[in-house]
Amino acid sequence: MSGIRDEGERRIVRAMPKDAEAAAALREWAEQPGSLLGVDGLDLTAADLSGADLGGGMLTGTVLRDAVLVGTDFYRCHLEGAVLDGADLTGAGLVKAVLDGASLRSAKLDGADLGSAELSETDVRGGSLRGARLNGAALLGTLLQGADLTDASLNETSFNVVVDEHTVVQGLSGSVFGPMAVESGEQRREMRGRELELWLNGRGADVRVIDPASREITYYAKIGEGYPRSSPRGIVRRRFLDGVAYDEAFTRNLRWEPTEYLRLYELGHNEVDHVEITGAEADAFVAAVTAKLRERP
Repeated sequence: MSGIRDEGERRIVRAMPKDAEAAAALREWAEQPGSLLGVDGLDLTAADLSGADLGGGMLTGTVLRDAVLVGTDFYRCHLEGAVLDGADLTGAGLVKAVLDGASLRSAKLDGADLGSAELSETDVRGGSLRGARLNGAALLGTLLQGADLTDASLNETSFNVVVDEHTVVQGLSGSVFGPMAVESGEQRREMRGRELELWLNGRGADVRVIDPASREITYYAKIGEGYPRSSPRGIVRRRFLDGVAYDEAFTRNLRWEPTEYLRLYELGHNEVDHVEITGAEADAFVAAVTAKLRERP
């Protein structure tokens, strides 16, 4: 089917899917500048959306099998449960995209940016992530058996993944939180800390495994009238990595994100008060906020 191309708005559909409902949804999106793409559950198999800006789109459960998505921008897209098996996402932007439960088996993600993306229980078996950027991403229960991570980069990446002897990590570099499971036949062996470093680096990687227990982190609760220490308006933390201080706040996005709160307070530009709290108190606040927000429809 013929495509649509608006380079100015980057509403680019180079090849339409065969499914009539999906094609109609793409045409409607292309004709309405400023609208977000909403194709939840639709079948976009083999569509070509290379170079399109799909930022903030809703693609939950969408089928994008064998789709061509080279350089496509999926910033903050919802792709939970999406099927992208065999898709070409070379150079795609998946920053802060939510890919929980998605399937990317044998997908090509070479040079893709998955900074702060969420990949919980995501299936990337046999996928190619050569030169991909996974800085700050949350890989939790992610399947990477047979995947190629040659020259991919990591930075404080949650790397709770499953790999096997066919997973390629040559040139993989950066820092991760474990643990990682190595599958061999029907056996799985969990690795963390120094053992995890040795396994990765012994296969050509240059990765440092961060030990959460050894990190220097101080937590603070924002307090004030109506917001006691036991129920603060928010929490922030200051942590040190290689001697450099990083300040972060736990946000409604249910993650730690950079904040200027403490620095502004130190400069006298912030009147919101705070008090130091324990790691256990911070964990309790995170758990309570997470449970509350996830209860909402």
